[in-house]
Amino acid sequence: MKELEKYIIDEKTGLKYELVGDYYYPCLEAPEAPKVGRFGMLYHDYLRNNKRVTYSGLMLSGKLKEHIEDIDRQAEEIFSQLVDQMKQAEGISEELKATDQMEWVRRMNSIRGRAEEIVLNKLIYA
Repeated sequence: MKELEKYIIDEKTGLKYELVGDYYYPCLEAPEAPKVGRFGMLYHDYLRNNKRVTYSGLMLSGKLKEHIEDIDRQAEEIFSQLVDQMKQAEGISEELKATDQMEWVRRMNSIRGRAEEIVLNKLIYA
């Protein structure tokens, strides 16, 4: 009986496989953790737990980190734009901040919460 090689490389994909028992398993390395904010972390967890096929495909192709960083950047930009637009629409200004700080904080927290909810529903968990 022919002795099987301990490691083989698939010429088509470039993946390295290791012989374990009678089967070859891919030698996968955990990708470098992306440097992202809260939206990127939430999106990463969502993909890993709910979209496993997409997550595995991105990880195997080496594009996971880039994809998560891109989504995080987009989410932060949309969030900032929404906050600015809502501030203008509701007339929240630096004058309000100077005269009534507690009211300004209350209204800004409301705006940030609504903007975050929109980003999460339209981009992160879509």
